[in-house]
Order: sequence, then C-alpha cells, then structure tokens
Amino acid sequence: MVEDKKQMPSKYQPQTVEAGKYEKWVEQGVFKPSQDPSAKPYSIVIPPPNVTGKLHLGHAWDVTLQDMIIRSKRMQGFDTLWLPGMDHAGIATQAKVEARLAEDEKLTRYDLGREKFLEKTWSWKEEYAAIIRQQWGKMGVSVDYSRERFTLDEGLNKAVNKVFVKLYEKGLIYRGEYIINWDPKARTALSDIEVIHKDVQGAFYHVNYPIVGSEEVVQIATTRPETLLGDTAIAVHPDDERYQHLIGKKVLLPLMNREIPVVSDAYVDREFGTGVVKITPAHDPNDFEVGNRHNLPRINVMEKDGTINELGGKYAGMDRFDARKQIVEDLKTEGYLVKVEDHTHSVGHSERSGAVVEPYLSTQWFVKMKPLAEQALANQETEQAVEFYPPRFNQTFKTWMENVHDWVISRQLWWGHQIPAWYHKETGEIYVGEEPPRDKENWVQDPDVLDTWFSSALWPFSTMGWPEEGHDYQRYFPTSTLVTGYDIIFFWVSRMIFQSLEFTGKRPFQNVLIHGLIRDSEGRKMSKSLGNGIDPMEVIDEYGVDSLRWFLATGSTPGQDVRYSTEKMNAAWNFINKIWNASRYVLMNVGDLTIENLEMGQDLTVADQWILSRLQNTIEEVTRLFERFEFGEAGKVLYHFIWDDYCDWYIEMTKEQLQDSDHDHLTTKSVLVYVLDQILRLLHPIMPFVTEEIWQQIAPKGASIVTATYPVVVEGYRHEEAEMQMQELIEVITAVRQIRNEMNTPLSKALSIIIKVKDQAIKESLQSNQAYINRFCHTDHLEIAIDPVIDGEMVTQTLSFAQIFIPLAGLVKIEDEIKRLQQEVAKLEKEVERLVKKLSNQSFVDKAPAQVVEAERTKLTDYEQQLKAVQVRIEELKPLI
Repeated sequence: MVEDKKQMPSKYQPQTVEAGKYEKWVEQGVFKPSQDPSAKPYSIVIPPPNVTGKLHLGHAWDVTLQDMIIRSKRMQGFDTLWLPGMDHAGIATQAKVEARLAEDEKLTRYDLGREKFLEKTWSWKEEYAAIIRQQWGKMGVSVDYSRERFTLDEGLNKAVNKVFVKLYEKGLIYRGEYIINWDPKARTALSDIEVIHKDVQGAFYHVNYPIVGSEEVVQIATTRPETLLGDTAIAVHPDDERYQHLIGKKVLLPLMNREIPVVSDAYVDREFGTGVVKITPAHDPNDFEVGNRHNLPRINVMEKDGTINELGGKYAGMDRFDARKQIVEDLKTEGYLVKVEDHTHSVGHSERSGAVVEPYLSTQWFVKMKPLAEQALANQETEQAVEFYPPRFNQTFKTWMENVHDWVISRQLWWGHQIPAWYHKETGEIYVGEEPPRDKENWVQDPDVLDTWFSSALWPFSTMGWPEEGHDYQRYFPTSTLVTGYDIIFFWVSRMIFQSLEFTGKRPFQNVLIHGLIRDSEGRKMSKSLGNGIDPMEVIDEYGVDSLRWFLATGSTPGQDVRYSTEKMNAAWNFINKIWNASRYVLMNVGDLTIENLEMGQDLTVADQWILSRLQNTIEEVTRLFERFEFGEAGKVLYHFIWDDYCDWYIEMTKEQLQDSDHDHLTTKSVLVYVLDQILRLLHPIMPFVTEEIWQQIAPKGASIVTATYPVVVEGYRHEEAEMQMQELIEVITAVRQIRNEMNTPLSKALSIIIKVKDQAIKESLQSNQAYINRFCHTDHLEIAIDPVIDGEMVTQTLSFAQIFIPLAGLVKIEDEIKRLQQEVAKLEKEVERLVKKLSNQSFVDKAPAQVVEAERTKLTDYEQQLKAVQVRIEELKPLI
C-alpha cells in the first residue's frame, strides 16, 4: 500500500494534482479560525469584488497575495480569519442589468418599475456570486465561507443607516444644490474620483457679446457653446483697466436676446484670452461660486439625459452635442461668431458608462469632508497610524486627504442602499432616521441610493457585526492587513480609514499592502479594446493554479506593476516540475520513511551539514521577507535554495552517499525527507495544491499541510564550517566544468586533475570530500597537494584558495580541436561578411530605426572579437601537435 501511495507520475500534471483538494479543505473546515483563545488573532477582509462579472487577472493577483499572508500566518499558529464577500457595485451592476434587459427583453428599468427591476438585479447578483465563488475555489483562496458578507445584506444596511444618521446629526451630512459631475447616460451623480479625464480634440469658439446701449462688443471664448443658453453674466477682473467702464453695464446674450450683467470678480484671469469670461452658474463649478458671490440666477438648460430643456429656447429637445453644432452655425449666421480654434483639452468621462460628464446643477446629499480628513491625517502622526507598504503611498494618502472636496454620496439609481431620509408630503419637512417615520403614509422616502463606496467604506468593521460589538468585532477588529491595488487608494482605502476612526475610534487595519496593475508583455494596461486581456481561469487550465500563483507572487516588488507573459508562465511550470521530480527522487529512495520516523544521526556528511545550514538561512530570510511583504525577494531566495542548493547539489551528492556502503543511509534519507518537508511548508502559502499533494506522501495519515506548522530556525543545524567547505567544493567542481565547457570536452571523458591548495586545512577538507570531486568531475586521477609537481602543457583555473591544473592533452585531441575551431572561423567569417555588407548599404542605415542599426553594429563588433579569439586559439594549439 505504501509503495502504491508513493508512486508519482514522471511529470507534474496540475489538473490531476488540484482535483478535489479545495473541496476537501472546505469540508474539513481548515480555513476557519482556530478558536484557540491563547492564539494571537490575525484577520484580513477581502476587497469585495464587484458582482458585475467574472474575476480578472488583477483579482487573481490580489487574492493570491492575501492567501499567501493568511496561509503563512495560519501555519505560524495565529488565529486567522480571512473574511470573504462581494460588492453590489451600484452603478456598474445596474448598467450591466439594464444592458441585458434591453438586449434580451427590449425593456428599460422604467418599463419594469423599481421593485421588479431589483428582482432582476438580485438574480444577476446570485448568478455572478456563484461564478466568483467557483473562481475563488479554483484559485485556492482559504477564506471562511461561513462568514461571507455582501455590501447590500441586511447587516450592512443596518450599519449604513446608522452611519448616515450619525453623520447627519453631527452636521457632517447635508443636502444642497451644487454643481456636481453628472453622467447623462447612467443618469446619476458621480464623485470626483469616478471621473476619468481624457485629452480630447475640441475647439475654442470665440463669440462677440454686444454691450447694451453702445456699438461696443466684448469677445469671450468657450469650449462648450451649448452652455451659452444658461449664461447669467459675463465677468471681468476688478483691476483690469480695459473693462472698468463696462462693470455694471449689460450685454445682450447672443441667440437668446436676454440682457445679462457685467460683473467684476477676482476669479477672472485677465492674462488669459481677452480677460472676459461668460458665467453659467448652473453648468460650471467655478461659475457657480461666482454666481453665489453676485446673487446671479442659476439657469439649468439641460435635462438629466443630456438633452436641452425648455429653458434652451428653440434648441429644446436636442442632444447637447447636436445643439452645440446648431448653436455654432446660428452664431455664425447671425454674425456673433468671430473664429474657431482647434484646441486639445481634458474632458471628464464617466468611469462606468464612458459618457462625457456634464457639470450639472443638482440637489444632492454630501459628506462634509474637512473634519473627517483632519482626523485621519492626525491619526497618521500617532502610534496607531496605518502603515503603508511601500511607505511612499502614505504620502499619496495624505496628499489626497489634504486636498479632498466634499463627497457627493447620493446616486440616482435603484440598485443600492436607499437613502434613509423621508420628505413630508405636505410640509416638505425632512426626516432622517434608521427606521421610517411612524406615520410613514404621510412621508415619501428619498428615491436615491448611496454611492457604492459609502457602504464599502464600512467594510472592515461592518463585516465583523458592527454596530453590534460581538465576538468577531472584539476579536478580529481592527483587522491586520489590507491588500489592494494603488488605483483605489482614493476610492476605498482613504474612506475606510476616516469612517473607521469616526465610528470605532480605531484604524481599520494595521497594514496596507499596495500592489500595482497587471499589464501585458509590452507593458500595456489590459483592456477589451486592445484585446490583450487574460482570463486567469484559462491560464490555470493550461499551467495549473500553482504556476499562476508563483508568477503573481514573485513577479514584482510591492507597489509595482507586473507584466504577464507566457515565457514567465512556462518558467513557473518548469520550476514546479523541478520540485516534482526532486520529490519523486526522494520518495523513490527513502522507502517507508515519513516525517514521523526520521533519524538525523551523528553520521552527517559535509553535504548534509551544509544543506541543513543553508535551510536555516533560507527559513530566516524567507520569514523576514514575508513579514515585510517582499514576496518577490522571498521567491528568489526559495528558488535558489530549491533549484541550486537542494536539487542541483545536495540531491546529486546523495546519489554518491546512497551508493557508499560505509555511509549511514538512514541519515541521508532522513535529511532528504526533512529538507523536502521544510521546503514544502515554506512553499505552501504560494503553491497550496502541489505542496499538499507531495506532503501527503511523507506526512502522518489524515494531516493537511494547511494546518502544519511553519518552519522555524533550528540553531543546532547552523554549520558555518560545513558551508565554507561546501562552497570550496562547489567552486572546484564549477571550475572544472567551466574548463570542460571552454575546451568542448564531454563529461564522459575522464580527466586527470591536480589541485594546488594554499594550506593544510583546505587540503584536508578537499581530500575528505574527494569522492564528490571524482563523481562530479569524472576523474581518472586526482591529486590534492600544497606543492604538487606541475609538468607539461596545462589548462589552469585560479580560485581564491586553490589552483586547478588539467593536462591539455587529456582534455582534447589537438588535431580535432583545431579542426573544430577552423569550422568556427568559417562560420564567424560569414557572419562578419554579412554584417559588413548590410552596414555598407546606405539605404538600410538611413531608413532603419537608429536602435536597429546600432544593434547590428554591436553584433558586428562581437563577431569580430570572437573571430579574433578563435584565430589566436588555433595559433596557440598548432605547436602542440
């Protein structure tokens, strides 16, 4: 039975390895907190993915990093909670459902009505939540599903209402008429950070405004002539001598035949353009402020869908951009248009719908940000500060908080937390409360919902049961670490910090690990328009999830972007296959040995002592780097230890030890198993599936590596002398291999080797390990001496502690080597000739990119140098024939 158990396929097959493991882990409950009251708690709340669709590669990176942290902490004995959940993503999800409704049923949400539309949206949520859970499972995320939350669940709604009411009672939430960012496609308000600015080719339209009662005109320039319909003044700077005589007079508004005043305001930049600006208080945030200072009327000429309303005169009913074209044409016809200049300017677009955002006068709910921001900034100067990794993002956070504007939190949507405010049907009185007013038949609830980020901002504590301060809240809040991308520091991280400080008096998390974005192999952001998106599930199907996780974990440093490439994925798979084959060798050679019956006897070779000592250094360094979230560096340390030290050197050396009848084979086998066990435990947080598969072969029956203890340094296994001796041994073997390579001597040819050492200690060390030198260097004669006799033509390699001499005649047959080198000369001469001809072609030099030409010149120089070196070597060998 044991022999069957330990038979592993000759090649790593991820689909077979991964099958059934996740379901077993969930069934066994190994992802749940330990319930050990003596264990230190460590908690993470997952950044909830939107239920708008499937997870992408960025999500895969995000959850991989979190899973690595939580798995390592679980193994280190912490009482770990990784709480899963999803975000309702108001505007984004509603847009998806509306699009499906239009396509499948040719209906709008208004056709269905609010209640039935929300039923459709909840169905969408259930559909995509199931897909996301399936994808989490495929990624191996070790979350506690029994605590899963949703930003629109009943508990979250209770928390949201309490926060809204408390902020309102403190005067930190208010309702007012202001210029906001309006999405005419989604027909909702947007916060500043939901607006993406893009450079757009537009125009400056120069228009004359006639001064009433004179022949004089003033010229203004605008990029949005359709807003002219809502102008209520023009403004000049109070100190601009050119226009002093106009202040207080009136101008005739072109096309509208409405007289509007000339006001003076320091807002005007007298150096820009003509120094005269049009004021449209209902359609520009700066004009809104000017209008307030001068008691100007606010004329909103636009409907919520971006069409002109009845206040726009004859343009009523036209789309804003169609109206723009007609207005420009009419200005030209009526003689008001002076000129049109091409102008590239930054235009706001809705992050979700892509529509051009309209500055729009609207009554909305706002959060007064200054007091909350000041509290968050003050906290960053205390011992309870949120620690950002990398630290530079702390400044990003502070800069945004120092310059934050009031936050518009109402959204004209149906999918979301409906604002807990009611208006009296007769008096118009506003009631704000966690529960509806008692005589609710006389009141109507505000139809708007709250910005998605309002509920997401409460995520770290609302998911723990707040406002009830139960077991989870007391045990796991504040959370330990948040992992997220740098693109949502403003959206989410900042808001969680100020809301948590305001409502719990505590920071929401101790650490924030910031990662970058995943880009394609050319460094471009992945997008549908470029067609360069990568589905993580397809990558897993091809390479296995452990390969993907290894690439994501080790592909960059904190805060930096990572580039995806098939080459990197192939390299990840190859690394796991190397581990697989090394494990297979171990299992084939250790019989029934498991981690329960190891016997690390006294008969340790220098190779045994060296690998155990190197293991302690690796454990120490990987643990240190994990604590600092430097997973890329930790991966490099693991990679070199596993591939170089364990596989390429130690395993090869055990082949010599296991053939030595005088050596204690049980010790060698025990070291092999012990180091493999420790490697698997170190790797498990990154590669959960393959490590479980292999570990089951050497572990106690029924145990899982998920809950195995994480490696710790055993000081008794440190052995500096063995490390030094082994390093000398490796340098000798590497030097001989290098000579073989340079002389083109196959490994099958035995060599005579003389090693001249500088002292007796080195001599004894190398002599005691000469069996390894004989095996790895394939010698037929080996002499290790302080003062050996060196006779004849030798190839020499100098090391810091020794010189290696190999008779030249023993390395290669001189005639054959000269023949081979002459063939090399012919090949190099052809390359040189080809490049000289190419670079002599003036057409190529003139038309090819400069870097291509330079690369060809560099290649020519390299080939010429190689040719010269080979020719010199031939001349050196000729006298030896």
